Amino acid sequence: MSKKNVSGFVSVMGALLGFITSFVSAFQKRGGTDELLHELLVGKQSEDFINQVADLAMKMVKTVRDGFWVVVDYSKSLTEMISAGNYDWVNSDISEKNFPVNGKGQIESNIELIHYGKSMSSEDVIQDMETKGLRPATLSELLAFGKSYPDKQREFPIVALGSVWRNLFGTRFVAFLSSFDSKRLLHLCIWGGGWVESCRFAAVRK
Repeated sequence: MSKKNVSGFVSVMGALLGFITSFVSAFQKRGGTDELLHELLVGKQSEDFINQVADLAMKMVKTVRDGFWVVVDYSKSLTEMISAGNYDWVNSDISEKNFPVNGKGQIESNIELIHYGKSMSSEDVIQDMETKGLRPATLSELLAFGKSYPDKQREFPIVALGSVWRNLFGTRFVAFLSSFDSKRLLHLCIWGGGWVESCRFAAVRK
């Protein structure tokens, strides 16, 4: 075995050991005992247990890897895109004039939701996306996301930094999806105002 292979093997074993330690700790915190864990791993139900864990792992991997697939229909006007999302309230400044639609045909896009778990500025978000090979989603892509996954904005605000409107005073605004009392809202927020830690930022691979 080459040094490179040995190093890779050691790295994998280290990660596996760390996972097992974390899993056992999480299992015990939820009331699981050593006897029950032993039964699940080597008892009659072990195959069932392992298959269920593998299914859950693949479901999570698919979500991380695949993101959220949407189809952006650029043959539609912005008004039609908004209408298709069935929002309960829409900021009146989100208009064709302020956010012209740029694109042709129907384009399939993979939307990733980036979460930092802390307050972020728009500049810092875009700079970080650059390092990850991402670009911020446009308003058209955000609207396609809102149409396809209407309940996501009830979980957290979703921001699209890829389309910017500058008003008469030179202030920049971007659109985001949010909710209030289960109502789905399509908002605008100031670019330079900063974003709270619960926000997700819609992004697309370059």
